[in-house]
Amino acid sequence: MYTFSSKLKTLSFILMAIGILGIGYGFLTAPKDIQDVEKLLAAESHGGHGEAKHEGANSVESSHEVAVGHGEATEDIKVVESTTVVNPTVDSMAVDTAKAIEETQIESVVKKDGHEVSEETEHKEHLNHVLHQLQNKPWSALYVACIFFMLVSLGVLVFYAIQQVAQAGWSPVLFRVMQGITAYLPVGSVIFFVILILCGLHLNHIFIWLDPEVVANDKLIANKSSYLNFPFWIVRAAIFLTGWSLYQYFSRKNCLAQDEANDDLNYKKNFKLSAMFLVFFIVSESIMSWDWIMSIDPHWFSTLFGWYVFSSFFVSAITTIALVTLYLKSRGFLEYVNTSHIHDLAKFMFGFSVFWTYLWFSQYMLIWYANIPEEVTYFITRIELYNLPFFGAVAMNFLFPLLILINTDFKRITWVLVMAGVVILAGHYIDFFNMIMPGTVGDRWFIGISEIASVLFFLGLFIYVVFTALTKSPLLAKRNPFIEESKHFHY
Repeated sequence: MYTFSSKLKTLSFILMAIGILGIGYGFLTAPKDIQDVEKLLAAESHGGHGEAKHEGANSVESSHEVAVGHGEATEDIKVVESTTVVNPTVDSMAVDTAKAIEETQIESVVKKDGHEVSEETEHKEHLNHVLHQLQNKPWSALYVACIFFMLVSLGVLVFYAIQQVAQAGWSPVLFRVMQGITAYLPVGSVIFFVILILCGLHLNHIFIWLDPEVVANDKLIANKSSYLNFPFWIVRAAIFLTGWSLYQYFSRKNCLAQDEANDDLNYKKNFKLSAMFLVFFIVSESIMSWDWIMSIDPHWFSTLFGWYVFSSFFVSAITTIALVTLYLKSRGFLEYVNTSHIHDLAKFMFGFSVFWTYLWFSQYMLIWYANIPEEVTYFITRIELYNLPFFGAVAMNFLFPLLILINTDFKRITWVLVMAGVVILAGHYIDFFNMIMPGTVGDRWFIGISEIASVLFFLGLFIYVVFTALTKSPLLAKRNPFIEESKHFHY
């Protein structure tokens, strides 16, 4: 039986404590009203940089409002700009034109939705837009970390179900490791569901389609309101989270019962249950990716998005299995896990890293080549405002695994796999960051205290739940029909 190391347990508590403090700090320091935003913008403008930043924010707000999604409406905003024309041959007309231009500049009239709005009103709208972005920042940091760790656990559950349905002979010695990691799923699901409820109570502006005023002024979002409405949305979330957690509970229960049984009845139950779960997962995962990630940018859509999200958290899940397995091996457990098992996990890490890259390129290249405004704006926003994390994720999730894990010998070296695993997990966290943050905080992003603290909190919670679950049962599924084949797995 595995015993939870006191040092590791203490580390998990420290991570959670630091995370809670950092999360609290992020919420406390977020601006409360537009006066706070004005002070912040004034501080940014100190030294002559604020005007350029303000103008940049306005240009992004107008040109990418569809993608960022936190304007009052997505109608075109026409600004009456002045231009000075010098014509020495027409003196009177030049004087009249100059006067008219000067009056326009003084009044600073902005035409929006057919109504004349003063510069002061336009400025307040901009301040309110920035306020929503900055208030979203701690919420978004919490949201990204929460959904990432929850989906990593879900990915492990899917990998476990695939092994059951495929009747794989190599993996049963790793089943208890997988079950330990999936123990986080119910815990993460509860926290995530609470965050969704808080979104519905309008405590943040992560999902703009939850705002009735936005829906009333946006025909495109209004056309989706039969699907994107809070009651239907939250019911779908409850069904998905409950269904996944139920499979996690019963599959583990049957696996433990199989250890004490004299026949393979519980194994056969798990086989049928896993097959049904995979069908449920295929449908629910696609809808989940639309509901919880793609609807953050409700004007944009991609038919590949469900597969893209799946590939990201699935390779993260396999990487987590490998890292936990290597840790337990280093502590003297999992005696039947050999280098061939580790090599197979590394092959999955490599293969699904390439699969993720294929989907990333397919989604990016087709949309970029088609150049449809409603679609390409999504990538313009990320390339212009998130250039480093956007392309950095490609380097971390494709180039690095390709260069390291393509070598067969490296797939069996512990420190190489740990290094590659850490980079892959960090890279896919950034991938989720790229999917969510542009639609919630726009150009006000940076990886600061809120983001780091949120990751630390959920990492500490993940470690505590997973390794506590590993202490509840033996680390070997001794009555699995394929356990002997798995023990002697070599190639």
